[in-house]
Amino acid sequence: MQELQQRILQDGDILPGGVVRVERFLNHRVDTALACHIGQAFADAFRNDQIDCILTVEASGIIFAMTTALAMGELPVIIAKKGQRRNLGDDVYTADVFSFTHQTTSTIHVGKRCLEKGQRVLLIDDFLANGCALLGLIDIVKKSGATLEGAGIVIEKGFQHGGQEIRDMGIRLESLAIVDSMTDDSLTFRD
Repeated sequence: MQELQQRILQDGDILPGGVVRVERFLNHRVDTALACHIGQAFADAFRNDQIDCILTVEASGIIFAMTTALAMGELPVIIAKKGQRRNLGDDVYTADVFSFTHQTTSTIHVGKRCLEKGQRVLLIDDFLANGCALLGLIDIVKKSGATLEGAGIVIEKGFQHGGQEIRDMGIRLESLAIVDSMTDDSLTFRD
C-alpha cells in the first residue's frame, strides 16, 4: 500500500534494535483517514472470503480491526485481552504471547461465548515481527473450533522470521507494507 509506505518514510522513526516507531500516525496519534484506507485495503484483499468476524489482540490492532470490520459490512470484532480479567471469568481460550516491542510475555484471553465453533475468522494486527501475537491468535482460533480464513497485517518486518513462519503453515497472510531491510537510519520495502 503506497500511501502507508510513504507515511512510514515521512513520519516514522527508526530506532535501534529493529524498531519502527509510527506513533505520529498509526498507534498513538491515529490518522483516521489512513486507518480507514487500511481497513478498506484489507476488505478488498479478503472480499472473496466469507468472513464472520475479525479477531485482534489489544491494543493497537483494535483500530485496524474496526476499520476493516466496518469496510466489510459491519462485522463483529473480537478483542483478545492481555492479562487476567475478573470480568472474563474462567470460560476463556488462552495463549501465551511474547511481545517483540515490549520484550514481555502476556497471556491473552478470548471468551468462549465470543468466538464459537464454525465461525470464519480473519485476524488483523498492526505489526508482525517474530509472529508471536499472530501465533497466539491462531492457537486460540484452533482451540475454539472456528475456521481461520487468513490474516491481515499493517506493517510486517520481512527481515524477521514471523511472516515466513505463518506462510509456511499454509495461512494466507496479507501485509500492507513489508519492511525488507532496516539499518539504524533507513529502511526499504519489499515490492
